[in-house]
Amino acid sequence: MLHVDMDQFIAAVEMLRHPELAGLPVVVGGAGDPTQRGVVATASYAAREFGVHSGIPLRTALKRCPQAVFLPADNSAYEEASASVQRVLRSFDVIVEVIGWDECFLGADTDDPESLAREIQAAVLEQTALHCSIGIGDNTLRAKLATEFGKPAGVYRLTAENWAEVMFDRPTRALWGVGAKTSQKLADLGFLLVRDLAAADPEALAREFGPAIGPWLVQLAKGLGRRTVKGEPWVPRSRSRETTFQQDLTEWDDVRAEVASLARRVCADVAADGRPGARVAVKVRFAPFFTSTHSARLASPTLDPALVESAALDVLERFERRRPVRLVGVRLEFAPP
Repeated sequence: MLHVDMDQFIAAVEMLRHPELAGLPVVVGGAGDPTQRGVVATASYAAREFGVHSGIPLRTALKRCPQAVFLPADNSAYEEASASVQRVLRSFDVIVEVIGWDECFLGADTDDPESLAREIQAAVLEQTALHCSIGIGDNTLRAKLATEFGKPAGVYRLTAENWAEVMFDRPTRALWGVGAKTSQKLADLGFLLVRDLAAADPEALAREFGPAIGPWLVQLAKGLGRRTVKGEPWVPRSRSRETTFQQDLTEWDDVRAEVASLARRVCADVAADGRPGARVAVKVRFAPFFTSTHSARLASPTLDPALVESAALDVLERFERRRPVRLVGVRLEFAPP
């Protein structure tokens, strides 16, 4: 299995559109105005050297890298570039599983995956002028993690043979799917490194994390993952809308009104798909920067804006109202096909 990950994809697309930005710290996000509220969608490698990365506030990015060039996000341009890359990948004798704008899994039958990876890199670069890194693995987990060792524009192999050597002395946060909160909870339980987690008792972790997540964490640490690549066309699992307010909302009625509006806008977004929503989620970011999300399954799959709006407002009532609100978002998750 190969994992293809486009290097600094969104920033790279912007630098193709604006060649004068090549090599400069570029930050993409929001309306492209770092004096306004918004978060970083992506940052070029040059900007990352200053501690700028996805998800931080634009204002923080400006403080860390005042010389950066800030640009607004242009999703249509990134979708077009992504489609171009996918066409190149499908020109090879591989199974292509798209998992996002900038990354795919490839299933290949080859005795020399490194050579295939370099051929793919060369073809992508020649036809799209974009660089990619490729991870090689014996399952999707190892291929995905291998890519990080190959960045930028490199190739790396991670399999059962070198898993312990490469991963065991790394913190659990290095595992794909383990976030900051989970890694901290694992550390509190004495599981600091991947080797510690790999030796853990799945039943003990099941008592701490639940019957599914606990054993899954041990499997992650052992490098176990999916061994098949799915060639079905990629379709989004959800649609979402969110708004960052330049001034915090302090009245809950205003928050409710914004959630209702976003719910209807999301329904309008998905109407053309004809795929009903099965679950609605609401995200609220409180001042200064605390974010919480709640969701609920709909009574039955629907595209009725009134029903989605009502469900989103019901979910909103689960949030506390103590702090001013700086961002709200609504996500509609599709029913399985």
